[in-house]
Amino acid sequence: MRKILLVLIVAAAIVSIGFACTTIIVTKGASVDGSVMTSHSADCGLCDFRYVYVPPADYEAGAKRAVYPFVEPYPRYVGADMGPTYNDPDLPATEPLGYIDQVEHTYGYFDAVYGVINEHQLAIGECTCSAKVYAQPKAGECIFDVAALSRVAMERCTTAREAVELMGALAVEYGYYGWGETLTVTDPNEAWVFEICATPDKKSALWAAKKVPDGTVFVESNLFRIRELDPESPDNMFSPNLIEVATEAGWYDPSTGPIDWMATVSTGEYSMPYYSLRRTWRVFDRVSPSLGLSPWVEDSFTKDYPFSIVPDKKLSVADVIDLFRDHYEGTEFDLTEGLAAGPFGNPNRYAGSSKLIKGSWERALSIFRCEYVFVSQVRDWLPDPVGGVVWWGAAAPHETILVPMYCGITDVPYAYDSGSLQEFDYDVASWAFNFMGNWAELKWSYMYPEIQELQKKIEGKLFAVQPAIEAAAAQLYETDPELCKEFLTDYVADVTDRVMAEVWDFNEYLITKYRDGYINIPNVGSSAGYPDWWLDAVGYDEGHIFGEDGYKAK
Repeated sequence: MRKILLVLIVAAAIVSIGFACTTIIVTKGASVDGSVMTSHSADCGLCDFRYVYVPPADYEAGAKRAVYPFVEPYPRYVGADMGPTYNDPDLPATEPLGYIDQVEHTYGYFDAVYGVINEHQLAIGECTCSAKVYAQPKAGECIFDVAALSRVAMERCTTAREAVELMGALAVEYGYYGWGETLTVTDPNEAWVFEICATPDKKSALWAAKKVPDGTVFVESNLFRIRELDPESPDNMFSPNLIEVATEAGWYDPSTGPIDWMATVSTGEYSMPYYSLRRTWRVFDRVSPSLGLSPWVEDSFTKDYPFSIVPDKKLSVADVIDLFRDHYEGTEFDLTEGLAAGPFGNPNRYAGSSKLIKGSWERALSIFRCEYVFVSQVRDWLPDPVGGVVWWGAAAPHETILVPMYCGITDVPYAYDSGSLQEFDYDVASWAFNFMGNWAELKWSYMYPEIQELQKKIEGKLFAVQPAIEAAAAQLYETDPELCKEFLTDYVADVTDRVMAEVWDFNEYLITKYRDGYINIPNVGSSAGYPDWWLDAVGYDEGHIFGEDGYKAK
């Protein structure tokens, strides 16, 4: 019992931090090739960043399925129930909060802080949102958070609609803890937005879901996006208790018309004004500048931004990756400009620690405390092992290189399924990319363009060979599905080895070229100095005063 209580305390403490992520959906008709995409930047700063394969399994009739608590930063889970990667004999096993009935067969899937994609191309993204109620886990009574829900969906579902219905039913029946949460759920044909929060008595769940219209793009950035719900529409779903509970709580008056989900259950932007909506505006404005959307709105309950929009041009995976690397460049909110960016235009802004000066920084899509980012791509014209691919980046979007992880692979390379924040490891991708990004902060305007070139070079090659790799894999699948999976597993392993080698070579180049503030290539010791505008702003010219009697220190 003591161990269970400790797990609950840790879980509650970590969940209360709130994971400030961004998720983008691109529907079939909005993508260049008919893919359905979702995505997620895990902007938590303390995440267990591992990408783990959970193999399929079979169970006897009457078996029970354990539901485990949300625990971060590391390890998020220890035990044998989710495959060999999580089974560490040197660490105490995670104890469950409760149990549900098990099914006879569970699907294989890939796991991170949340379930990512399964063998049937069901994919999920996530972001935390504000809500009026925050509930704590309670063993045996309130056992599901959104991460646990996503994993059960991965094990049991093949379509987005099926996943939404299952997760909603489990949360209502077994209790939901945490704050507001959103999952973007996709399959090769549909995309759904699933939003959930706890009931006022903290014993159950309220949820709503909406299908993203085909041909449109959706974004959510820590603020619920579903508004009025139409009970007659097949493209809306919500918990059967929503109207009754919201009415009893005084959150909703049925005489006012259809229930506005976001206005009913949300407290608005939870960190500061425009912490959420600025990112929503930025994605929409980049995807469809013809709409002329304003970055300024009345408040966080605005309806100025549509649920989803038709893009001015159809998007590729590379386009979505580029959105995640955004720091508002070229706008009035550009984080690479101004005194706060320093002399070399560093867009990273750390949390303020002053007890005397209160304020906030602009919040961009790419943020230094992101532990991983991905864009999943699912396609109905390819067999499942080939059609589902997660473009995985093991660090913040601006400092990582995204590589393909097909849902048909049966082993994740060490570089991606291993490592922690407690120990530097040259063989772990997160550390390789994080080193590159952190070193670039010393002279951002010089180093980051070189990082961008490396990203374009490596990712460009991977995109260029993707059709050939997939054609070969699909052909293998027709005659030998297992050989197809082996082929893709070997391909991902080879890509990983090549990318890791190239990144460390590049890191050595960066530290050599920009050592001690100099630019040492092609000539060692060349000085770059500081830009004039910055020297003027910090009073460089007033650093020493020369008087008639000679030198005087200021």
